[in-house]
Amino acid sequence: MTTTDTPMPSLATPLPQRSPVGTFAHDTGAVFTREILLLLRDPFSLIFSLLQPLMFLAFFGPLLDGLIGGSGIDGSSALQWFLPGILVMIAVFGTGMVGSNLLYELMTGAYERILATPIGRASILVGRALKEFAPLVVQALVITLVAIPFGLTFYPGHVLVGLVILGIFGIGLGSLSYTLGLLSKDREWLFWGVQQSVIFPLLLLGGMMLPLDTGPTWMQIVSKANPLTYIVDAERMLFTGTLWHADVLQGLLAAIATCAVGLVIGVRKVRRTI
Repeated sequence: MTTTDTPMPSLATPLPQRSPVGTFAHDTGAVFTREILLLLRDPFSLIFSLLQPLMFLAFFGPLLDGLIGGSGIDGSSALQWFLPGILVMIAVFGTGMVGSNLLYELMTGAYERILATPIGRASILVGRALKEFAPLVVQALVITLVAIPFGLTFYPGHVLVGLVILGIFGIGLGSLSYTLGLLSKDREWLFWGVQQSVIFPLLLLGGMMLPLDTGPTWMQIVSKANPLTYIVDAERMLFTGTLWHADVLQGLLAAIATCAVGLVIGVRKVRRTI
């Protein structure tokens, strides 16, 4: 009688390797999940983030109606013009706060523990930026649904495209904010001073609250170098129900360029801190 030994599986058999894209998606998802769970454990911040855009709509909406006679673009509701600017503002403030959360982790030592993990450095930046951007999706739905009874025409597909553009832009801005947080280690005042000095001029020169067409010539020239100008124009065009337009394409290109620059600078800075 002969016996054959069944070969035992080797414990040293390597696990299947993910592709670079799969690894990036997995790591980004892990970072995003960790960060969003921390947000969900703080219901006050979540509720406040939903109330803030409604407050802007309630206070600025009537003023805008009186200023431009209740008409926005092509005779549509003023909300059709005003609401996209609010969404851009929320996205800028949200993703611009990525660096402030990093400052707390630098003080507690949590950041060093994150760097000790095998997570890709780009995934750390993208995951955190997406966590700050995620509430915008909920805010956009809430504020849009609330504005419908007051004359806003809702184009779901166009709004979705607008959110994608804001998401791409937010990743780049969040990465730049992350870089600023690293540069501001042990100097928290530096982060807030630079952030406030940059964000507010960008918003004003992007025509978020008021149109720049009637502004001085120098302001119109400077606004052409501001990526937010093209983002705001793209969002407003999308909210009027127009998808295939040069403004939308320019806004998408401005978002992609900001994302690329932010990731290159951010990843390089993160690697230098290891």
